Amino acid sequence: MRGLQTLNQLSKRCYAAPRIAPLTEPLVSPKPPPAATRPAQNVQVSKLPSGLVVASLETYSPVSKIGVFVKAGSRYEPVGNQGVTHLLRLASNLTTKGVSAFRITRGLEALGSSLSVTSTREHMIYSLDFLRDDLDAVIEYLINVTTAPEFRPWEVAELTSRVKIDRALAKQCAQTSVIEKLHQAAYKNALSNSLYCPEYRVGKITGDNMQEFVADNYKSSRMALVGLGVSHSALKQVAEQHLDVHKGAGTPGDKAIYHGGEQRVQNGDSLTHTLIACEGAESGTAEASAFSLLQQLLGAGPQVKRGSNVNSKLSQGIAKATTQPFDATAFNLSYSDSGLFGLYTISQASSTREVIKAAMAQVSTVAGGAISEEELARAKAQLKTEHLMVLENSEGLLEEIGIQTLYSGTYSSPEDVAKGIDSVTSTDVINAAKKFVQSKKTLASRGHLVNTPFVDEL
Repeated sequence: MRGLQTLNQLSKRCYAAPRIAPLTEPLVSPKPPPAATRPAQNVQVSKLPSGLVVASLETYSPVSKIGVFVKAGSRYEPVGNQGVTHLLRLASNLTTKGVSAFRITRGLEALGSSLSVTSTREHMIYSLDFLRDDLDAVIEYLINVTTAPEFRPWEVAELTSRVKIDRALAKQCAQTSVIEKLHQAAYKNALSNSLYCPEYRVGKITGDNMQEFVADNYKSSRMALVGLGVSHSALKQVAEQHLDVHKGAGTPGDKAIYHGGEQRVQNGDSLTHTLIACEGAESGTAEASAFSLLQQLLGAGPQVKRGSNVNSKLSQGIAKATTQPFDATAFNLSYSDSGLFGLYTISQASSTREVIKAAMAQVSTVAGGAISEEELARAKAQLKTEHLMVLENSEGLLEEIGIQTLYSGTYSSPEDVAKGIDSVTSTDVINAAKKFVQSKKTLASRGHLVNTPFVDEL
């Protein structure tokens, strides 16, 4: 016990050392050595003879990110093989011809890396995060997953339970459900295919079905290899050695055919979700920019996190028509050969008709020319800010570079995008609003639909 007391006293004396000399001059902190300046880099894009696109941006980050983009989304599913992309998304960690499922999991864990797979209606996106010095160690996993899947029957069969869970979650989410219904109603083919496996196909998709889809679509000419925080020469070498081997054009896919229509899901939900859309514009066109500005002008959501959207035209117009709570935003979905623009409202069942009518009236007001220069300038500033904020995130930046280069073989810098937005005139936005008012519409709704108008009543 005494020894412990002595140690305690010693520690206190060490902490309370006396000052030797008075402090008469201010303390001067030593200046840190100047950081090495590194020149800013631009996105570099190369296209190999096979059609494979390689794009990179050197960010000097200690963590790198690479992704393989494939034109193999659900729109490319043939009628007899629908739902296959849903299983491909879940099968990213299964055994391949080069590495086992166990090795993929443990190997990436040992390196502190992570592999993720996402799918859209047009793309399958495989992305890998890793320490920049580990490129040679992690690249084999990404290459095996994208180019050498094996799809063993017993592993594919185990995916059925996960497919059912995904479907159940999507069905419970009102927003996801109504968006799926909107695409089914709007298009005759291609883009009408769901992101989720149809119920009648659950448990019936085999490894042979998946292998057939991969063989038809995973071609070099339909791929882009994109990297952040990697040198372009190293990434190009990876592409030439591992991805530039699958020759051919692959399945071209059908052009999306918009025809409009209606899908209604009647249930006992207290809120009614409604989407009203017209055919929008192809991605990357001037018309798509006009629709994006119209979206900002009408209201694309609150500008303050967890805030309200009271300053939007939609909210101001609807607030005059009903005292019931509601939410209303405009949306703009652009694809490679089509698009959907419209209004998304959430309201009580008793006030749905009034909310939709007031929202449609706001678009008609814009179509009549009611746009001030101040409103247009604010919409442009919001749209440019939204684009730049997407690029601040490595995932958003990788996706932006990948999708642009995959379809056009080039990348538009933020400055070029800003110039394109500034070039849109008020007349362009008015014409976009007129197109919505005058063209054939699509309606998808979910909830207690007793007071929800039909599409022919709009």
